[in-house]
Amino acid sequence: MKIINFDDTPSIVSRYMLELRDTSIQHDPLRFRTNLDRIGQIMAYEISRTFDYREVTIQTPLAECICREPADNIVLATILRAGLPFHHGFLNYFDRAENAFVSAYRRYKEKGDSFDVLIEYLASPSIEGKTLIIVDPMLATGSSMELAYKALLSKGTPAKIHIASVIASQASVDYVAAHFPEDTTLWVGVIDPEVNAHSYIVPGLGDAGDLAYGQKD
Repeated sequence: MKIINFDDTPSIVSRYMLELRDTSIQHDPLRFRTNLDRIGQIMAYEISRTFDYREVTIQTPLAECICREPADNIVLATILRAGLPFHHGFLNYFDRAENAFVSAYRRYKEKGDSFDVLIEYLASPSIEGKTLIIVDPMLATGSSMELAYKALLSKGTPAKIHIASVIASQASVDYVAAHFPEDTTLWVGVIDPEVNAHSYIVPGLGDAGDLAYGQKD
């Protein structure tokens, strides 16, 4: 698996990451969602550089002109609900992409910190032979991403797979590398060293869904 870690090369993403993490800033939900959107747009641009392109002839007001457009058929998938603002950033760039949505949640057991990840909902076009981009801001253990991917495989087998996350744990990166096809590309804003007993990334940023949309019961 190929890994592109944006933290290896400091950029404006570093500033957006600071604002997502900083407890004095992150509790402004509009700014939090906006920063996820911004990082999504930047990652979308970088991913677009890996696409195949074809030449097309168009007519300007003055003459014909040869231009390029992506040849990839893109399906942009996200895991509800925290993934929505991140997904929106990608969709601002890949405005002609088809879209898929997967609902995955943790169901904690009665005692302790153990939980099962359950898939409740899937809405997706065919992904057969297409470029699948799965976006989820937090990649903590990798198990939700794997289950979402397996659910999407009920709609076909993609030609290319990209996974995009804002923050991933090292354990989740290792998990995804072991459970996804070898030619998968992982795009991540930063890789944090560990997860705690509740399977939250440390230092991380907390619960992305709650920060974006408010606490849930």
